[in-house]
Amino acid sequence: MFTLTLGGAQTTGGETGGGATGGETGGAEMTNAGITQETWGEVNGGRVDLFTLTNQNGLSAKITNFGGIVTSLEVPGANGENVDVVLGFDSLEGYRSDAYRESGPYFGAIIGRVANRIAEGTFSLNGETYSLATNNGPNHLHGGAEGFDQKVWSAQTRMSEAGPSLILNYTSPDGEEGYPGTLNVTVTYTLTNDNVLRFETVAVTDQATPINLTNHTYWNLAGEGSGDILSHELMLNSDWYTPADETLIPTGEILATQGTPFDFTQGKEIGADIEQEAVASIDGGGYDTNFVVNGEIGASRPAV
Repeated sequence: MFTLTLGGAQTTGGETGGGATGGETGGAEMTNAGITQETWGEVNGGRVDLFTLTNQNGLSAKITNFGGIVTSLEVPGANGENVDVVLGFDSLEGYRSDAYRESGPYFGAIIGRVANRIAEGTFSLNGETYSLATNNGPNHLHGGAEGFDQKVWSAQTRMSEAGPSLILNYTSPDGEEGYPGTLNVTVTYTLTNDNVLRFETVAVTDQATPINLTNHTYWNLAGEGSGDILSHELMLNSDWYTPADETLIPTGEILATQGTPFDFTQGKEIGADIEQEAVASIDGGGYDTNFVVNGEIGASRPAV
């Protein structure tokens, strides 16, 4: 699970009514909270819908059941008007075009079964070797040729005192993209009335299989279309990082960030050191890097 605190006023209110449109609410403060649903298209015979979650403070998130994609997230901007802080398209066609799929940005999508690269598309588990698609140079990336980002998920909505939720479910059959075991995945997005976008995942498998799910949203906190993010200030709770080879597979080393362009412990602009050779030489340029979060493993702690 990860949570993103969006900022803004925090208020309280009564419980809300159920239903896809939110219905009447328990107090005057809650009258704008709710969920709307519109038909967005069809993929492989499955209906694609776009859901808008709005909390009691007027923040809204648009999420589709195609790939579980977060298409927009509107929050209060510096001038008091709402701005969309995530990158995405206004129609399903944008996510289905050949150009988009070949470039592979995976805007806002649920990534699985395994988000990370798997070297040369093979892994061994319980004495058996499995072969996967090599869709990122010599390696396997983001679940393969057709990962969870290209699937139509079943969807349910729920209104609660915490805020509006979208519950998505997908069952990946045994052998899909070369992975063993049937895997049932449930992802719950909640836009809470404390202005937190919460992403919770639960995955259940009937046999051992690699699993590493994430959400792949791109953020521009100045608003979509406002330019690059090199002037954004970033702080990482990380004293260590794992360098990678030229195909972005970790070398096995764990190196200190201190004194390197990878040190964000005190906070700095993202572009401050991006031209240094250690960063510029990464495939594609920029930070495509795994950082080791400080603190106790398994314990929830600030990361970014």
